[in-house]
Amino acid sequence: MTRFRKTVGSTGRVVFVGAGPGDPGMLTARATAAIAEAAHVLVDVDVPVAVQDAVRGINPAVELVPVSGEPAEVAKGAVAAAKGGAVVVRLVAGDPYTDDAVVKEVLAVGRTSVGFDVVPGVAPATAVPAFAGVAPGSTALTADLRSGVDLAALAGATAATGGTLVLRATVEELPDAAGRLVEGGLSGSTPVVVTTGGSSTAQKSVVAKLSAVAEKAAGLDSLTGPVVVTVGAAVDKRARMSWWESRPLFGWRVLVPRTKDQAGEMSDRLRAYGAVPVEVPTIAVEPPRSPAQMDRAVKGLVTGRYGWIVFTSVNAVKAVREKFAELGLDARAFAGVKVGCVGEQTADAVRAFGIVPELVPVGEQSSQGLLAEFPEYDDVLDPIDRVLLPHADIATEVLAAGLVERGWEVDDVTAYRTVRAAPPAASVREAIKGGGFDAVCFTSSSTVRNLVGIAGKPHAKTVVAVIGPATAASAQEFGLRVDVQPETAAVAPLVDALAEYALSLRESEDGEGK
Repeated sequence: MTRFRKTVGSTGRVVFVGAGPGDPGMLTARATAAIAEAAHVLVDVDVPVAVQDAVRGINPAVELVPVSGEPAEVAKGAVAAAKGGAVVVRLVAGDPYTDDAVVKEVLAVGRTSVGFDVVPGVAPATAVPAFAGVAPGSTALTADLRSGVDLAALAGATAATGGTLVLRATVEELPDAAGRLVEGGLSGSTPVVVTTGGSSTAQKSVVAKLSAVAEKAAGLDSLTGPVVVTVGAAVDKRARMSWWESRPLFGWRVLVPRTKDQAGEMSDRLRAYGAVPVEVPTIAVEPPRSPAQMDRAVKGLVTGRYGWIVFTSVNAVKAVREKFAELGLDARAFAGVKVGCVGEQTADAVRAFGIVPELVPVGEQSSQGLLAEFPEYDDVLDPIDRVLLPHADIATEVLAAGLVERGWEVDDVTAYRTVRAAPPAASVREAIKGGGFDAVCFTSSSTVRNLVGIAGKPHAKTVVAVIGPATAASAQEFGLRVDVQPETAAVAPLVDALAEYALSLRESEDGEGK
C-alpha cells in the first residue's frame, strides 16, 4: 500500500482522491491512507456530508477546506499548500479522472514542481446503477451532462446496440435531455431509472419511461440535487435485482437516543439495514463528584480486597479503565479477581481490556439474569467474600441486595454520574412528537426518561423498540406502546429485531394488497 507522508523541509505532494459515490464505506484503502497522512483536504461541495464526516474520523486533526471555481485557481491553492511541505488531499466526488474539471486541475499541478498522486474512486456511473438494482453491462455508455455531451450521438449508439446509457445530471436538466435522446433515435418507451443520493440510506429512485421524463410527467418533483440516470432495457430487471432499496429498514428514520460516544454501533447496524439513524444524546456521562471512593475501590483490587468485580454497563467498564490509566495500572491488577458482566455488550468491553469474564448470563441479560446465575458465597471455595460493584449514581439496589442475599459482602461504588443532556434542536423535537421518525430504539430506562424529559413523547405511530424488560417497563410507564423487544438484551439483537419487525410489516402490507 502506498504511504503518504509530510516530509519536513521538502516539497509536499497533492493527492487527488476519489470519494466514491457517497457511501463512506466505499472509500478505498488507499484513499483512507492518503487522508490519514494529509495536513489539508480540499473538498468539493458535492462530496456528501457523510463522507466529510468520515474524513474527520480518519484524521481528526485535518483541515477540511471547501473549494469551488476555475480548475486553475483550485490547483493553484493546492500547490501553494503543498509547497509548504504538506500532503494535500484534493477530495472529489466519484473518480478524479472521470471529472473533466479535475483532469484540468491535475494538468495544472503537473506543470509545477510539486508532485502529485491519483487515488481512483468508485465512479458513480458504475456504483449508483448497482445500488439502484440495475446491471448496465459491459457495453454501457456513460456521460456527464454537466460537462456538455452530444446526446444525439449517444442516443444513436445506444439504440444501435440495444445497450445501456448512464448519465450524470441534475433533475432540472432531465426533461430536455430525455427529449433530445428520443429525437436522437431512442424509443420513448425505453425504461429509465433516476436515482438521487446514490449508495446512501437516503437514496431514492424513480422509474419511468423516457417519454414521460421528457414531458415532465415522471414524478421527478420529489428528487433534488445531482442524479444518476440509467436508460435501457436493463432497468426492467430491477425488480429482481434490487438489493439495497429492498432492505428491511430502507428509508426508515430511526431515532437513536444514546450518548454520543455510544451511538456508533447501533447507527452502523441500522445503516446496514438501510435505515437513516438520527442520533440524539439524552444523557451525558461524567465522573463522580468525589474521586475518593473509586480510588479506594481500584486500589482494593490491587491489594486483594475483592473476590469478584461485577460490571453492569459499558460505562462502568470505561470508568474503571480510566481510573486504572490515571493510577498507572493495567489489566494485571485483575489477577485473582473473578469478573461478572450483566450482558454480552458489557462483556465485550471487558474483553477489549484484555480480560475474559468468568460469568455472563446465558439467559436474560439484566441484573436479574445475572443474579439468577451468580453463585452463593462458599467459605471453602471462596477465600474472599467481597464483591466490587461499580455503577452509575442512579443505579437501582436490586443487584447489590441480591448479592447480599447470596452471602456476599458488597462494596457499592459510584463509578460515574449520568446527567440529562441538553434538548435537541426544535426541528428534532417537532419530528419526535409529530411522527417524523419511523422508529425509536431505547437501550435503557434512563434513555426513555431523558428523551421524554428533553424532547417529549414519541408519536403514537412511531415503532418503539426496547433492549430489555426493564426498559420496556419504563416505556410503558410513560404510556408508550412497546412493539419490539429482542430475546437477548444487546444492541445488535435489538436492531435485528427491529428489522424483522419491519419486514413482517412489509409482508403484511403486501399480503393485504393482493
